[in-house]
Amino acid sequence: MNITVKKVRNRRDLRKFVHFPNELYKDNPYYVPQIESMDRDTLTPSKNHAFEVCEGQYWLAFDEKDCVVGRVAAIINRRYNEKVGEKICRFGWIDFIDDNGVSEALMHAVEGYAKEKGMDIVSGPTGFLEFDAAGVLVEGFDQLPTAYGKYNAPYYEKHLLALGYMKEIDFVEFRIIVPDVIPERYARMAKMVAEKYNLHQAPLSERNDIDPYLDGVFKCLNAAYSNLHGFSELTPGQCEDLKKQFLTNINVDYISIVLDSDNTVVGFGVALPSLSKAMQKAKGSLFPFGFVHLLKALKHNDTIDLLLIAINEQYQSKGVNAMIFDKFAQGITKNGIKYIESTRELEDNTEVQNLWHPFDHYIHKRARVYIKNISN
Repeated sequence: MNITVKKVRNRRDLRKFVHFPNELYKDNPYYVPQIESMDRDTLTPSKNHAFEVCEGQYWLAFDEKDCVVGRVAAIINRRYNEKVGEKICRFGWIDFIDDNGVSEALMHAVEGYAKEKGMDIVSGPTGFLEFDAAGVLVEGFDQLPTAYGKYNAPYYEKHLLALGYMKEIDFVEFRIIVPDVIPERYARMAKMVAEKYNLHQAPLSERNDIDPYLDGVFKCLNAAYSNLHGFSELTPGQCEDLKKQFLTNINVDYISIVLDSDNTVVGFGVALPSLSKAMQKAKGSLFPFGFVHLLKALKHNDTIDLLLIAINEQYQSKGVNAMIFDKFAQGITKNGIKYIESTRELEDNTEVQNLWHPFDHYIHKRARVYIKNISN
């Protein structure tokens, strides 16, 4: 097969870039299409504040019939590179047919770009920020991803290994089965921790009640995530983007903001009703009926996706997780939730994983980030 790789240069190219995986996996029952207009915004510098600290280039691969057969993005997060003292080019948004020539041509483009920019390492798949989908799925091909995960066919890993990439880190996802009665230990522990450290929950009865705490939430997030793989401190603009992305769909039953005696945010957790099946029905578009499916899923669901838990370093390993989950438990009981899906978390994140020990739970998806040294 003759492969031609072309840079994405205009909106028409970007539409092809975003649409390709929705076409590649259109008949796959486990694929969750991303909303194409939102993906385009993420990849557009004027609409994504991540470009304050990032730069990038995207490519499409075409066959001899001028059909799209692959895509990839190269991203340099300057702030993260400065933080870790390394010259890393990330790759992401990678999808391709099962053809070695296609994957080789795409990654050759990424590596060429990385060398032009003076980078020594190529790592991915990751995105601009920690909150973009990361990793190649290596386990769980018969499981439905969360709306914030990503599906790919089993052959991706084989292609990357053949190109000299090695495992850098794994992310895992748990499925937790909610019992008919949530163990009282969570409530007891939450009360004990609150009394011992003089902590309390922010009073949240409606969406607008969250607003006074948002600056504290993002300050806590930046501090708690500072040492995580791939994370760089969020700028004010990036915080605004995340507010738009998550708060539109927020349900106060699934948000916990833990405050100290001075009403300073020391920890928080956010979950959302699962949107995976609704996004399958939407087929990549909010209109004309996609948004209807999403609204229904937000109101009527038996599954929630755990998005974020962040705790100030001063309070880590002191049981604040129990306070956060106790708040979730109240919403879970109120709304008849049967399952909890953890979104991708680092495989060694035992503090969060210990929350699930009293429940039936199991790892049912694993995603892998790869790395290659190109300095030689």
